[in-house]
Amino acid sequence: MSDRSNPLTTGPHRAPARAMLKAVGFTDADLKKPLIGVANTWIEIGPCNYHLRDLDAHVKEGIRAAGGTPMEFNTVSISDGITMGTEGMRASLVSREVIADSIELVTRGNGFDGLVVLVGCDKTIPGGVMALARLNVPGVLLYGGSIAPGQWHGHSVTIQDVFEAVGAHAAGSITDEDLRRLEADACPGAGACGGQFTANTMAIASEFLGIAALGSGSVPAIDPKKAAVARTTGERVMDLVRGNLRPRDIITRAALENAIASVATTGGSTNAVLHLIAIAREAGVPLELADFDRISSRVPLLADLKPSGRFVATDLHAAGGSPLVAKRLVEAGAIDPNAKTVTGRTLGEEAARASETPGQEVVRPVAQALKKSGGLVILRGSLAPEGAVMKVSGTGRAQHRGPARVFDSEEAAFQAVQTQSITPGDVVVIRYEGPSGGPGMREMLAVTGAIVGAGLGESVALVTDGRFSGATRGFCVGHIAPEAARGGPIAAVRDGDIIAIDVAARTLNVELAADVVTERLAEWRAPQPRYPTGVLAKYARLVSSASLGAVTG
Repeated sequence: MSDRSNPLTTGPHRAPARAMLKAVGFTDADLKKPLIGVANTWIEIGPCNYHLRDLDAHVKEGIRAAGGTPMEFNTVSISDGITMGTEGMRASLVSREVIADSIELVTRGNGFDGLVVLVGCDKTIPGGVMALARLNVPGVLLYGGSIAPGQWHGHSVTIQDVFEAVGAHAAGSITDEDLRRLEADACPGAGACGGQFTANTMAIASEFLGIAALGSGSVPAIDPKKAAVARTTGERVMDLVRGNLRPRDIITRAALENAIASVATTGGSTNAVLHLIAIAREAGVPLELADFDRISSRVPLLADLKPSGRFVATDLHAAGGSPLVAKRLVEAGAIDPNAKTVTGRTLGEEAARASETPGQEVVRPVAQALKKSGGLVILRGSLAPEGAVMKVSGTGRAQHRGPARVFDSEEAAFQAVQTQSITPGDVVVIRYEGPSGGPGMREMLAVTGAIVGAGLGESVALVTDGRFSGATRGFCVGHIAPEAARGGPIAAVRDGDIIAIDVAARTLNVELAADVVTERLAEWRAPQPRYPTGVLAKYARLVSSASLGAVTG
């Protein structure tokens, strides 16, 4: 590649900048090549991103081999699995904005010609894609890959099993030693949580979006082939720079619909709704809640993946990976095969390259779909005028009607489950956990896992203005908007009020006369902000409704 002229490093007056860059090892030759930012979300807190420092070395090799100069920088990450059920979980969704903002700042500050973003844990993936769409610099996403399943009592387990075991332990169903052994064996090494939880959901969504190469994320974290994937990613970003193919050329309406289809067909996390709306906003593409219901209703559920199915992400890779999923959806006419991807080929062309392992049971043929429609539905009604999100791949029920058990925090609801004070038929209501009210819209896996572990997964419902982990299963409705802290109807609900959920009708109602709700809200006063200062206070003031993606810009 020919020399290039960067205002950061070119000309006699930029001698001070060059002097500082030479201090860390860059040469004159390096500084005449395209400068490629390598945004690394590495942390040593938890397995999801732990291996990204090693993976990064291979990315940089690929960039150098293809004629560029890599410049690595780091950003933050919050482990949802570690912080779940604690005050620290409030930082998780906030971190998505910080990740996007920090990548933007470093990229703008240094005038990078291209960008590779290495991601692992839940919020790093959408945060990275949001930054790419916002900056519109030629760039590519690389997901670090899934963790291998643990082994416990002769069968495969994931972190989902540990959360559910907490409820089983409280109910006396498993022993202290069983819980201790499961805790020790569930997570055997590096990689993101192993089911079709939020990380793997957003990884496959990014591939169908075209901003990550199809199949790149399917390769597990500790697979020796991951190094070659990383090197190819480094080479690929140089192709994007040469061809001036930018993220907004790729992240189109068709691409976003393809991404939604990938979530629906794999029974993916409800968090994808928040994240894809936020990504669409950065790309300048209209996208709303109704689109998810429309697309999910026409996409068959084909992947038999945890939390609702039998298999984990490493099984999907062994079966044929995300390319096999894409091939099935092309066969079903459920995606647009002409959408562009970072490989320079269309999604349909990439899908045609899929290789299916004979006898695999992870991805069903279209004619033998697990369900005729996908895993996501959008509900509306008197309890959620702006909408709410539900994943139906993990439940066989279509309706629930019962008395509200109202809790103003996740901790209070968790305690009620642990003390066996929730009874069959109840509707557990958890409020003041929305984007602003939390702040940070905590996930409820501690509660939902405890409910399943206590044997109540098929007899109670849970509704919240918070959100759910991708590992959540059961009759659970989240993202209720408007949220309680901003005067949504959920703030007016009292113990004993009857709540009715009807999946087929797409309704979520509290059975109260409209004037009763109005009267109660007239008496309602917003709670004092949980954090008066700092980043969480700033976020609580700025964040939008969950129905708009919970964005701050």
